[in-house]
Amino acid sequence: MQNFKKLLSQRLLDAINIGFANPTITENDLIDMLEYPPDTTMGDIALPCFKLSRTLRRSPVQIAQIIAENLNDEAIKKAEPVNGYLNISISDSYLERVLNTDILTKGDSYGASDLGKGKTVVLDYSSPNVAKPFHIGHLGTTVIGHSLKKLHQFVGYDCVGINYLGDWGTQFGKMIVAYKKWGNRDEINAGGIDKLVELYVKFHHAAEEDPALNDEARAEFRKLELNDEENIALWKWFIEISVAEYKKTYGQLGIEFDSYKGESFYTDKMPAQVQKLRDMNLLKIDDGASIVDLEEYNMPPCLILKRDGSTLYPTRDIAAAVYRKQTYNFDKAIYVTSAGQSLHFAQWFKVVELMGYDWYDKLVHVPYGTVSINGAKLATRTGNVILLKDLFAQAIEKVAEIMEEKNPDLENKDKVAEAVGVGAIVFYYLSSNRIRDINFVLEDALSFDGNTGPYVQYTYARTCSLLEKAGDFKEDLDIIFTADEERELIKTLARFPEKVIEAIEAYEPSIITRYILDVAAAFNRFYHNCQILSANDEAVLNTRIKLTKATNFVLGNAFELICLKKTKKI
Repeated sequence: MQNFKKLLSQRLLDAINIGFANPTITENDLIDMLEYPPDTTMGDIALPCFKLSRTLRRSPVQIAQIIAENLNDEAIKKAEPVNGYLNISISDSYLERVLNTDILTKGDSYGASDLGKGKTVVLDYSSPNVAKPFHIGHLGTTVIGHSLKKLHQFVGYDCVGINYLGDWGTQFGKMIVAYKKWGNRDEINAGGIDKLVELYVKFHHAAEEDPALNDEARAEFRKLELNDEENIALWKWFIEISVAEYKKTYGQLGIEFDSYKGESFYTDKMPAQVQKLRDMNLLKIDDGASIVDLEEYNMPPCLILKRDGSTLYPTRDIAAAVYRKQTYNFDKAIYVTSAGQSLHFAQWFKVVELMGYDWYDKLVHVPYGTVSINGAKLATRTGNVILLKDLFAQAIEKVAEIMEEKNPDLENKDKVAEAVGVGAIVFYYLSSNRIRDINFVLEDALSFDGNTGPYVQYTYARTCSLLEKAGDFKEDLDIIFTADEERELIKTLARFPEKVIEAIEAYEPSIITRYILDVAAAFNRFYHNCQILSANDEAVLNTRIKLTKATNFVLGNAFELICLKKTKKI
């Protein structure tokens, strides 16, 4: 509808110029005022005239009436003034143009643009802690982050996806102590990250009985910082085992990263930023620690160095941001983490600003809510986690059982079950606004009925099946809309480009997810109420094949933006 809104705003401005003397209204003003009525019987787009009242010095009712009298374009079927609103309906000729010229001609690129051409976005997401499990708590940062990358790429940005691994810190001292006391190399090589997690959990249980173990862990990490040969070798081994496991899960999601530079990469880059803070007299000593006082900005102090001189997360994040700006010259740097870290990001963003870096306003924190399984919170150190690979495996198994019952002769059942099972979890997560806390219920996610991943993937598969049976449409036949379901479907499809922009501006993938549900609902109403393959008029048949093809394009393009795989048969 973006193109229609632009055209409409031009015609509205023409009508205002005819009906009113010396108006000070712009096309952009009018575009911003346009809205979608809650009920399609009230028109396709509405102009509330209340904001125009002061400028045009008439009542909203009079303004709507005068504009309606002077509004004219073949794209407009009807313009009806109602209680200060101007309700506008779109003509069939314009809908034909959308179907033919916009969607079917552009196909896989429909909805894309060059909005971000020549600009670079760096996205920091997923970023699990090495030697800890990839559990459902990591799902949010991973799929939100990758969806934002896909969205930005879709509108022309050069994107750099960074997996900022948690590969440094005292937890490695704990892992080293645990391995030296209880570990076995052969068992860990065979068991992978699961064995590392067992050691981590065992350490914390043992430390509760013997707190001196924590001192041993700090000593081992200090040796790691001093490049102790044995500890460095163990540390690299832990990372290798962990990343290999993570990549299996990323593979199921269709995710690849451009960089795996973790926290350790920035250890030699932090001193320069600390010195810059000193040189600018921004560092203060507070109880032996070095801080940046942020009281003036209504925030607690940002801790830069501990009393023993060791660095912290803000120190590393500042150094990383400076490196990324120098390396990629980003126009935006997006950080996708839990809402619980919002203060942390606000603090070090402010420190970057105080340091005089003029790109401080290009740093964006995208927070998201917590996730639980049936109300149970997750904690690595106690072993209370739901591993993402186990959740995926369970979902795939359940989908395979459903498919065996519904379609036992389906080819490539294993691949389809994986696409639908993993997709169900991703779709379920991204269906809600990212800031909301989510209680994950697997049975709800896997349902083929209702607002779920399997439902929309099945709808996409239905379009594929219809097109396979119908063959291609004919270019030279006129489009004839004979049912409201046809018109409502094409109007829904026409909204895709603006939904992409909305999702990018709000950093909100759920806008695309909810839009996919709207498309699926509109298509299924069309499918159930209109004869498609059995239409007895050639032009009507051709029109409905075109609508099915357009739906196939839009669903497929939208799926790509939220890490959902396209399945031709289910």
